[in-house]
Amino acid sequence: MTHPQEVRARDAITDVSGVRVGHARVAGVGALSGTTVVLAPEGGVVAAVDVRGGGPGTRETDALDPRNVVQRIDAVVLTGGSAYGLDAASGVMAWLEERRRGVRVGPDPSHVVPVVPAACVFDLGRGGDFSARPDAATGRAAVAAADASGDHARVETGAVGAGTGAVVGGLRGGVGTASTVLESGITVGALVVVNAVGSAVDPATGVPYGSWFDSGGPGPVPPAAVHEAAVRRLAEARTASAPPPLNTTLAVVATDAVLTRAQAQKVAGTAHDGIARAVRPVHLMNDGDTVFALATGRRELPEEPGPLALNEILAAGADLVTRAIVRALRAAPGGLRGPGGDFPSYRELYEGEANPENPRR
Repeated sequence: MTHPQEVRARDAITDVSGVRVGHARVAGVGALSGTTVVLAPEGGVVAAVDVRGGGPGTRETDALDPRNVVQRIDAVVLTGGSAYGLDAASGVMAWLEERRRGVRVGPDPSHVVPVVPAACVFDLGRGGDFSARPDAATGRAAVAAADASGDHARVETGAVGAGTGAVVGGLRGGVGTASTVLESGITVGALVVVNAVGSAVDPATGVPYGSWFDSGGPGPVPPAAVHEAAVRRLAEARTASAPPPLNTTLAVVATDAVLTRAQAQKVAGTAHDGIARAVRPVHLMNDGDTVFALATGRRELPEEPGPLALNEILAAGADLVTRAIVRALRAAPGGLRGPGGDFPSYRELYEGEANPENPRR
């Protein structure tokens, strides 16, 4: 039996009991895309969404409006492939249907319609092949990986799943995660896919914007010579790469608290502050920034101070999204040069780590 302190040590969204994460990558030469699925525990979760980017690509998000009929969902899909990649959700739906998970619509237990909200990032052509993007099979592989991972599993970060071809401000982006346990005992976790037009790095210092909001502080500022070399390298890469027309940062904030759908909606909205702290600028017309909030309902909110008890979850959700973005940036592997563009990584520029599969020349 796992000790409670051990299951919280992942510092990941999977520290919220019952929440699982799975990734799948599109196979083939010229493919640089994939899908990430956040799978809810049996019985589903209360969910909400807040979309603030001007160019979103989503599916089934209207079902999460508190005014509408759907009360709980079983999975959220984050995917590459722009709007084409939303097809990954159909593979997740099929997997759930086979397990009789979804909204019951008939007398037989098999009569269900799984509601699978999804959102996409733009990565078309990042690996060189514009047609290489996630499909139903990719979604099925990702949800199966989530199911097989077990409770409180480690979450792989960096250029995986929906973050496989992600770019942020010309640097490689990817998947990041973080979690915390509040004084009330409630757990909150976040998962992000960072693929933004804006930059995650302060141009004056080379310090990731979001690191200023981490409890440990930003750490050492990169030496001036290292930063100057990084600025030159990034400028060179941007000249060599056509600017991506659409970008997006996606996030899922999960908690084990009992929340109403309206409260979950507030959590999703406030969590966008976490993106704004870590990426500048955000919510542009060519961004599709979208945040989902999930509540498993295993812990009641404190009775005091009444409705204001939600505040600690609101604050934590935003902070965790910021931390997760910084971790995604730092987890991205060595830079990538290929037919889809030239995208150095933060680790390459500031820590001297090259990609062995794609060495600089």
